[in-house]
Amino acid sequence: MTTPDATPVDVLLVEDDPGDELMTREAFEDNKIGNTLHVVRDGEEALDFLYRRGEHTGAPRPDLILLDLNLPKYDGRQVLEKIKSDPDLSHIPVVVLTTSAAEEDILRSYKLHANAYVTKPVDLDQFIAAVRQIDDFFVQVVRLPKTR
Repeated sequence: MTTPDATPVDVLLVEDDPGDELMTREAFEDNKIGNTLHVVRDGEEALDFLYRRGEHTGAPRPDLILLDLNLPKYDGRQVLEKIKSDPDLSHIPVVVLTTSAAEEDILRSYKLHANAYVTKPVDLDQFIAAVRQIDDFFVQVVRLPKTR
């Protein structure tokens, strides 16, 4: 799937759990999503990718970020706060995709300007459906700013 103008998008998945990464990859493949999925495994690597530091010097600017909250080094809340407080990054939609259904996590994420909060389903089919719905909404329905 692509944006309404048929442009594939770059999606940054910030996820430390290999199983959840695999399910996300499967959701992209099963849904025939033509977007590019970039994966980083902790908060520090996410910031390196976004600021194009270290091994991520040539990284593209993502059009959409799928962010887990429970990460090593910097947690997802810290990463979200950094993204949304930086004028060069704040326009990038961030979907918190996490196992936490805690009301305080939901509230804090929205206070930090998350664009959406999705609790990860544990069932593979439901997880794939949730990722498909995120893609449908953020890539097919809404207009994303050009980040190139």
